[in-house]
Amino acid sequence: MQLSVTTKGIAVFPISISGSFAQEIARPKPVNYRHLLVYQPVGRDSWPVKTLNKDCHCLNRQPTIIPRDQHPISRKQISTSALRVLYRLHEEGFAAFLVGGAVRDALAGITPKDFDIATDATPEQVRGLFRNCRLIGRRFRLAHVVFGREIIEVATFRGQTDDGTGDRQVHQDGRVIRDNVYGSIEEDAVRRDFTANALYYNIADFSVHDYVGGFQDVLDRRLRLIGDPEGRYREDPVRMLRAVRLAAKLHFEISPETAAPIPALAGLLNQAAPARLFDECLKLFLSGHAVRSFEGLERMGLLPVMLPDTAKALKSNSNGSLRAMLLRGLAQTDDRVQRGDSVSPAFLFALLLWPAWCRTKAQLEAGGMHSAEAQQRAADKVTLQQVHLIAIPRRFSLPMQEIWLLQSRFSQRKKVGRLVTHPRFRAAYDFFKLRADTTAQHAEDAAFWAAHAPAVDAVPGSGPVAHETVDEDRPRTRKRRRRSGTVG
Repeated sequence: MQLSVTTKGIAVFPISISGSFAQEIARPKPVNYRHLLVYQPVGRDSWPVKTLNKDCHCLNRQPTIIPRDQHPISRKQISTSALRVLYRLHEEGFAAFLVGGAVRDALAGITPKDFDIATDATPEQVRGLFRNCRLIGRRFRLAHVVFGREIIEVATFRGQTDDGTGDRQVHQDGRVIRDNVYGSIEEDAVRRDFTANALYYNIADFSVHDYVGGFQDVLDRRLRLIGDPEGRYREDPVRMLRAVRLAAKLHFEISPETAAPIPALAGLLNQAAPARLFDECLKLFLSGHAVRSFEGLERMGLLPVMLPDTAKALKSNSNGSLRAMLLRGLAQTDDRVQRGDSVSPAFLFALLLWPAWCRTKAQLEAGGMHSAEAQQRAADKVTLQQVHLIAIPRRFSLPMQEIWLLQSRFSQRKKVGRLVTHPRFRAAYDFFKLRADTTAQHAEDAAFWAAHAPAVDAVPGSGPVAHETVDEDRPRTRKRRRRSGTVG
C-alpha cells in the first residue's frame, strides 16, 4: 500500500505500509497522518521523515472520547494565555491538547493553576509560531511560550521507541537520561506517569481523550501508575515522591500495585539530583497538604531516605513530642497556605530538621561538649549531612540555623531588648511558641515572652512560616554595565 503524506512545511513523501497496519489505515475513518511521523531536523531547510515502529501496540490503541456534555471542564477554567496557544496551534493545522495536571484538577473539582499543552508540532515549529517562545531542556526538549509572568509549556508528543539517532538515552540502571524522540499521541499517553495525568482536552471539539483509563480513575479518586511500576520508578525515582504528593493533594488513594514497590525502591532517590529533591520538598510541604504528605512519606518508607536524621530522631523519641510538634507546625503551615499568607522554606526546614538537631546536640553534650558549642556543631553537622541529599540553598540554611540557635535565648530571659531587635527574632519567637504549644515544659518561658514581647503578636502576618519568604519571587533588576570609553 502506497501513501503520499503531506505535512506543514514539509514536502510530500511516499511511504510504504503493509499488513495489519495498512488495514487499520484503510478503514473508512479520518486519520491524522502527522501522528504517524517523527520529525528530526538536521538543518535549516532539511526535514527528513521517519516512520514509527509499525509493531508498536500504541498505534492501534483506540481512545475513549468523552464529549463536552459528559465532563465538567470549561474554557472558563483555562487561562487566556493557554487558550491563545491552543487556538494558534489548531488554526495552523496542528493537534492541540491541554494535558496533565490542568485536566486532572478540573475533573477533580480543583482550580487548575499550571497549564501544559501537548501537540504534534516540533519545538522548532512552535517557536516559529510564537515570537515570545524559547526552547529549553536537554533531557526533554520543550517550548516555553512566555506571557509576562505566566509560562505555557508546550511539549511534542513523545515516542516509545529508540529511532537510533541518539535522542533517547537510558542509563543501565533504567533511568532515562535523554528523551527527545517524537511520536504519536497514543505513544505520548502511555509515556506519562499516572493515568490521571494522561488525559487530553481537545481544543478542536472540547472533548477529553483517554487512552489509559485515567478518566475513570479520577472519578474513583485512584492514583495508578501507567505500565510496570518498578520499571517506571527506576526510569525516574522522583515518581515515588510524586505519587505521595498527588495522593495528598487530590485526596486520592494510591492503588496497591502502584504502592507496592515503593518501600523496596526508596533508596533510588539517592540517585536523583539534590536540587530536584529540594524543589519536590517545596511542592510536598508548601502547597497546602504538608501533613498528609509527611504521613505519606512515613507510610511509604520514603522519610528515612529524604530526611534520614529526622527519621532516626523520631524513632528514638519515646514520648512522641518531637513528632507532635512537627505535625503541629506542618498543620499551621497548611493553614497559612489556605489563607494565602506567606510561607518560608527556611522555617520549613528548621521544622523538618529540628528533631535531627535535638538528637545530634544531645549526643554531643553526652560526649562532654559544652552546650553552646554543641548547639553550633549540631547545626553544622545536620545541615552538612542533609544538603548532600536535598540541596537547601544557603539563603535558607543559614536562617534555619539561626532559628535553632536562638531557642536557648528564650529560656535565659537575658538581654530582652537586644534579642527582640535580632533580624531572626520573629521567626525564632514563632518557632518557640510552637514548641511551647506542644509541651508544657516551656509554659513559664512562653508566659514571660508573651508579656515582654506583645508587639510581636500584633504584627500582621505573625505566625509560623511568616518569615524569610522567597526573595526570588520578586523580579530581579539587572545592573547596567558601564560602557568603556567616552561618549562623543
